Amino acid sequence: MLRTHNSFELNARLAGQRVTVAGWVDRRRDHGGLIFIDVRDRAGLVQVVFNPEVAADCHKIAEDLRGEFVIQVTGTVSMRPDGTHNPKLATGEIEILADTLNVLNTSETPPFYVNEDVEVDENLRLRYLYLNMRRPRVRDIILLRHQVMRFMRSYFDGLSFVEVETPILGKSTPEGARDYLVPSRVHQGKFYALPQSPQQMKQLLMVGGIERYYQIAKCFRDEDTRADRQPEFTQLDVEMSFIEEEDIMSIAEEMFIGLVRSLCPSKQMTIPFPRIRYADAMEYYGSDKPDLRFDMRISDVSQVVAESEFGVFKNTVAAGGKVKAIALPGCGAYSRQELAHLTELAQGYGARGLLSLSIGECGSIDALTMEDVKSVAAKYLTLEQIKQIAVCTGAKPGDLVVFVADSDAVAANTLGRLRQEMGLRLKLADPEQFAFAWITDFPLLEWNKDFNRWQATHHPFTSPLEEDIPFLDSDPSKAGSRAYDIVLNGHEIGGGSIRIHQAWLQRKIFHVMGYTDTEIDERFGHLLEAFSYGAPPHGGIAVGVDRLVMLLSNAGNIRDVIPFPKNQNAVDMLFNAPAPATPEQLNEVHILLRDE
Repeated sequence: MLRTHNSFELNARLAGQRVTVAGWVDRRRDHGGLIFIDVRDRAGLVQVVFNPEVAADCHKIAEDLRGEFVIQVTGTVSMRPDGTHNPKLATGEIEILADTLNVLNTSETPPFYVNEDVEVDENLRLRYLYLNMRRPRVRDIILLRHQVMRFMRSYFDGLSFVEVETPILGKSTPEGARDYLVPSRVHQGKFYALPQSPQQMKQLLMVGGIERYYQIAKCFRDEDTRADRQPEFTQLDVEMSFIEEEDIMSIAEEMFIGLVRSLCPSKQMTIPFPRIRYADAMEYYGSDKPDLRFDMRISDVSQVVAESEFGVFKNTVAAGGKVKAIALPGCGAYSRQELAHLTELAQGYGARGLLSLSIGECGSIDALTMEDVKSVAAKYLTLEQIKQIAVCTGAKPGDLVVFVADSDAVAANTLGRLRQEMGLRLKLADPEQFAFAWITDFPLLEWNKDFNRWQATHHPFTSPLEEDIPFLDSDPSKAGSRAYDIVLNGHEIGGGSIRIHQAWLQRKIFHVMGYTDTEIDERFGHLLEAFSYGAPPHGGIAVGVDRLVMLLSNAGNIRDVIPFPKNQNAVDMLFNAPAPATPEQLNEVHILLRDE
């Protein structure tokens, strides 16, 4: 070893001992003869002092040290003089008086400061990922990611689960996002697909009698990136046989509780996790992944305003639409410009517009008068209607009530997104709270207007409620599913279901979704055949590891928690991928590119 101690092993108990450390030059300070170097390794920093009266040759070499040089230093551990302790460092009580210095490598001037937590252009950080990893914040996230995966493996090992690796090269199947395709050299004109999820494989493991499986799996989806999505991601995959919803949800919940208590002990949680029906989540939060760190529920005020004289409200309700509202706390004094900005947000979310009603500081809603209300709709509403709206939305004096009058779906979606945006802007979410929740009772199928057919709300392998199976023939929209999602602070971090394990029912679901028997046998024949050989009842859950680490570390973007991420255009800035293939490579896989 080129060192005797890492920085985390150095402390006052070693005073007087000779040690060797190695790492990068984090900072260099020249104090009129004495040179101070902060040496950085993975665990932190330690101060090294070069004194020309102690080791002149060593001091001479130290004069040429610069940031990010890699060095090896030997010296004696000494207590820092009184008044020079650094409480911000774990090694802040001690320093190393150097007598030997070896420069292991020099460094060019980095394109950004490695030793300072400053904003750096993302593409520059991704271009120099290896330098970005040296920054303490990034290093800590990588170590946290390791701890998360270590905890998961230990947890499921303790419950007698078996870790099984599933293939990366597989077959393209419908539903979900676009596949990444890999051409076959041996089989001309045929392609493998990278897995969007090991869904069918883990079900086949259950058919094979493994009973309890888990895997930390790589998955791939060719879809547009966003703040919490990457084309290549990691998920914890879990599947069990002979279980029901409660079994999976209980095991997953205990894992999350243990994980947070172990790695983020200061965070507060509501235990057991709340459970919210999908219909209620959409009604009250306009989202199936609500942020429960703040309330600000959506209220349906359609009946309150249906008989008002305000045409927009009255006509919307008469046409079968909805008038929904939320109260924005403390926003009653918003300026015309701020109100215009809220309207722009709502229109960006799909609404035709946004109506606002400002409630003045009147002491209480009971004491409210028309003089306390500001709104273009005020003269068309009675004082009693305005008070009812305030009660419905929970509005208080000084609040702003905003309305969307549209179809139920548009009103819910718009106010749901506006709720999330304003909750964060107004700092309503407690940063020390982890608000987990289960979303349950999803519909099995939803109508896709673009393709004019039914599609799975989760995926086509999700089991319907047994009592709802007859609806598959009469009205598929009424069929409920045995699916469940788990959300955290406004993000979906996992989802699962009890699966279909009977061939006839799985084929029936495919028929409802518009597939012919020929298409079913071609794409899913292997699965249906397996179900015909005694498949046990089974179910599972998949948890997004990257998204979970993003929330545990309070990172603002999923790219910040993946060691080698793609940028927002799905480009690897370090390796410059995707890149053109050579003519020879294309010939080997029988591909000819057409010049458009």
